[in-house]
Amino acid sequence: MVLCCIALFASGCTVGPDFVRPQPPSVDHYNQKPDPSETVPVEGQTQHFARGIGPVANWWTLFQSKQLDAAVAEGIKNNPSLEAAQANLRASYDILQAGYGIYYPQVNVGAGASRQKSSPASIGSSAPSSIFNLTTVSASVSYPLDIFGGERRAVENLESLAELQRDTVLVTYLALSANIVNTFIATAAYQEEIQNTEQVIALQKEQIAIAEKQNQAGTASYDTVLGLRSQLASLEANLPPLRQKLDQAEHLLATLEGHTPSEWSPVKVSLSEISLPGSLPLSLPSELAHQRPDILAAEAQMHAASANIGVATAAQFPSFTLNGTFGQGSTSLNSLLSQNSNFWSAGAGITAPLFNGSTLSSKKKAAVDAYQQSQAMYRQTVLTAFAQVADTLRALEHDAETMQAELKSVETSKESLRLAQINYQSGMTNYLQVISADIQDHQANINYLQALAQRLQDTTALFTALGGGWWHSDNLLKTGAPN
Repeated sequence: MVLCCIALFASGCTVGPDFVRPQPPSVDHYNQKPDPSETVPVEGQTQHFARGIGPVANWWTLFQSKQLDAAVAEGIKNNPSLEAAQANLRASYDILQAGYGIYYPQVNVGAGASRQKSSPASIGSSAPSSIFNLTTVSASVSYPLDIFGGERRAVENLESLAELQRDTVLVTYLALSANIVNTFIATAAYQEEIQNTEQVIALQKEQIAIAEKQNQAGTASYDTVLGLRSQLASLEANLPPLRQKLDQAEHLLATLEGHTPSEWSPVKVSLSEISLPGSLPLSLPSELAHQRPDILAAEAQMHAASANIGVATAAQFPSFTLNGTFGQGSTSLNSLLSQNSNFWSAGAGITAPLFNGSTLSSKKKAAVDAYQQSQAMYRQTVLTAFAQVADTLRALEHDAETMQAELKSVETSKESLRLAQINYQSGMTNYLQVISADIQDHQANINYLQALAQRLQDTTALFTALGGGWWHSDNLLKTGAPN
């Protein structure tokens, strides 16, 4: 044991495992089938996936909406959650800087002045007691010899925790920007859906008024009137939930931007003012694991757990310390600096654990268990990330197909309305059929708006799933806003 300690002392080893960055999954695509290269065209527009290209930092600007850009900028500037994450990051760097102090000697100075009365009887003397003044000035130096690397592992842990806080800022920033974009899109969709529903209700009321007149004239049954009234009641019942969803979206948008709902002005925007990005990024799977903030945070957590194993291991070995003290002490200020008044000491200390009831070994086992847990959490985070990208790619494919079908429905309903108007003008049909065709046209428009909003939000989900392009911004971690 003695020879082992001498060898370790000479080598200055660092006990515990050296952290090795985990390798990403060895796959070259996200889905079981080959990843799509593009979606089906809708209204002459196809979304293309640029394989091997990551998102840009300000990815939301690709929607080409100045109001959306302003909303995101406001949120990045004022959101309390982002401010809190940045404050935690600064605190972690300060703690890390404090941890670096272990690499330097600890020097302390002290001074004291006292008036004392001695008692010679305490040492078996019969001399009379005396009263005197004592003044001391001293300096002490201590330096722990980190022979087994416990302190270095502790600093490594602090560095990993600082990385974790950095990644937490990135996670918060990415979630904030995505939530603002999604809420902004939802707000625009609800506004247009409410507007179309109100128009359908107005048409339905007009249709009921005509049916009631026809019933009074004996040309329409009362059952027809009741059926139309039932449809109207169903439509009117849809409005309050829609308005509630709009209110909630506006309140959420105000909160994300760092304002109370009462001091925030609702955004009035149409979905047609939000452009659908045509060229979409598709990072390689090998790159995703080194770009997504939540994966990086899980990796930093695993690194911190690995360093803790070294800390727990080093605690089982002896610790060494060098100490030194020099000072001046005198009963008179005049002789305080004389050679006869100085005192000093120098030495080394060693403390070795002898018996602790398996406390240290249990702590090491706990550190190993925590590391294994962090490994499992890292793998789960990676799996979830890859699944999100795969889901989003397929969702965008299906969104385009849904949009294609809804567009055909809109075109068909418009053609039906046009023919109904022509037949009415020529006297071949009554006005009720025109109103009915108009209602169907508005309902087709509502379904199309819902499909468009979903496609825009799934596009946002792809930018988020790929990490949001934070690595292209040098300013983010300092100010919370990208260049």
